[in-house]
Amino acid sequence: MKIAIISDTHGNLANIKRILDWLAREKISFIIHCGDVAGSAALRDGFGKFDGKILLVMGNADFGFKEDYEILPDIKVFEKQGEVVLDKKQIAFAHYLEPARDLANSGKYNLVFYGHTHRPWEEKIGDCRIVNPGEAAGQYQKSTFAVYNTQTEKLELKILELLA
Repeated sequence: MKIAIISDTHGNLANIKRILDWLAREKISFIIHCGDVAGSAALRDGFGKFDGKILLVMGNADFGFKEDYEILPDIKVFEKQGEVVLDKKQIAFAHYLEPARDLANSGKYNLVFYGHTHRPWEEKIGDCRIVNPGEAAGQYQKSTFAVYNTQTEKLELKILELLA
């Protein structure tokens, strides 16, 4: 199973739509969002149109929109951190680096994803891969997200401007 890991979209509806269109073409129907969607329109007109499942953890730019998250049935929202098991992979996600490191240090997870820093990053803590997919908004860095294949364990960073 392939999953998309997205973070820090910051209301950039154009980038959200481009990413979702690419995911649809690639038949990827599961997203983990590591926070900072930042806007009702991004939820309703962007992620609300996604034909799949979304797990989302709230970031520092999301707390004014909590009611909006609750009206979208295919989005499961976590306030501080979330977790899921996919193809026997224990996966956790948070918005901030320190809670993500705590999750990785727990020894309970194969993968931990996080956002907030706007920079793509991967490191290993024990047997756990800890990954930041970068920022989808393209505010400070190029717009990026990641795709992880749970069966092959291949993780790819996708740069939005290079996608066909």
